[in-house]
Amino acid sequence: MLYNIKHNTTYFYNESVPLCHNLAMITPRNTNNQSCRSFSLDISPIPEILEEYNDFFGNKVYYFVIEQEHKTLSVTANSIVENKKIHKEKLIPATQSWEEVHEIMQTSNGNLVDEKQYSIPTEITMPDDLIRKYASQSFTPGRSLFEAISELMYRIYTDFKYSSGFTTVSTPLSTVMKEHKGVCQDFAHLGISCLHAMGLSAKYVSGYLETIPAAGEKKLTGADASHAWFSVFIPEMGWVEFDPTNNKIPDEQYIVIGWGRNYFDIIPLRGVITSSNHHQLSVSVDVQRIG
Repeated sequence: MLYNIKHNTTYFYNESVPLCHNLAMITPRNTNNQSCRSFSLDISPIPEILEEYNDFFGNKVYYFVIEQEHKTLSVTANSIVENKKIHKEKLIPATQSWEEVHEIMQTSNGNLVDEKQYSIPTEITMPDDLIRKYASQSFTPGRSLFEAISELMYRIYTDFKYSSGFTTVSTPLSTVMKEHKGVCQDFAHLGISCLHAMGLSAKYVSGYLETIPAAGEKKLTGADASHAWFSVFIPEMGWVEFDPTNNKIPDEQYIVIGWGRNYFDIIPLRGVITSSNHHQLSVSVDVQRIG
């Protein structure tokens, strides 16, 4: 299955900006189920400096500098990604209990270094007593880890309302827990925090999700959006992804950009500018199936 993805981000500044430094992390990764066939990055104005490298987590990063006066900055990523169809009926759930996996993570002697780094809470995923209590309802004694995570995903889906604009990237999980609403980034962070509360490894995944219009309706240009979910290390299965926003194990409709410990490790576009005025932001994402 092939996807043509166009991701445009445009900043409109109220006054001319003479200098900006930026990092773009919008290149789809190559995984066991996904191959990025082509990628191009169009930046306007044309940057004086453009470099690329892989970060600590293996994500592709573009660093660029614009040293000319501009009132608009446009960054457009064009990708063609091939995804393999995932046969869920062949997905054999692990039978290991979550306590067994917890013990494996705690007693490993260096052979799970990469996996263990994702078991350490960050500031935004640090569990409090309320999150520990919420997580413990799914992680009951002797329950398989896969079953516990599946129920946790379902509970977040049913207990929390998707509310665009209610939270920002700096909204703490305590607010999300109190108000029982947020967006996909919040629900991914909440799932990760619950797993950290149980001493397990989970990472934040950033990407896209193909949206299907209602029957008889045409898909709107730019109607797609960036998405986020979490992935959990299950020794018998490897890294397994879960999407609490949609109560779904991600399939071929999900396109992975990259991963890290939380949103701040894989921000699509960020930077600093020489300016003291305000700006407006416009983001448009199109995920088109082409084969």
